[in-house]
Amino acid sequence: VQLVESGGGLVQPGGSLRLSCAASGFSFSSYGTRWYRQAPGKERELVAGITSAGGSTNYADSVKGRFTISRDNAKNTVYLHMNSLKPEDTAVYYCVINNYWGQGTQVTVSS
Repeated sequence: VQLVESGGGLVQPGGSLRLSCAASGFSFSSYGTRWYRQAPGKERELVAGITSAGGSTNYADSVKGRFTISRDNAKNTVYLHMNSLKPEDTAVYYCVINNYWGQGTQVTVSS
């Protein structure tokens, strides 16, 4: 099982990023997927989730209306589209599938 995240980086407030999580080694389309984040000195936070077929999503109140989770089961990949980024979105972002965690990707929002 392997989860490889990408797409993080440094962005100015108000900017956008798209995170990707490519999965291999298991039946990706059978499982729901979640994105978590953890900022320095803070508790880990569930950011968004999506069901196995992508028909249902949920979001933390802090990101509703700004972030969108999606998946492409043909590519075994889940995405997190992040718009209107704020400094408080700065964190390491992790994808989680079937209780497996990716290595994380750093997102820094700063001017």
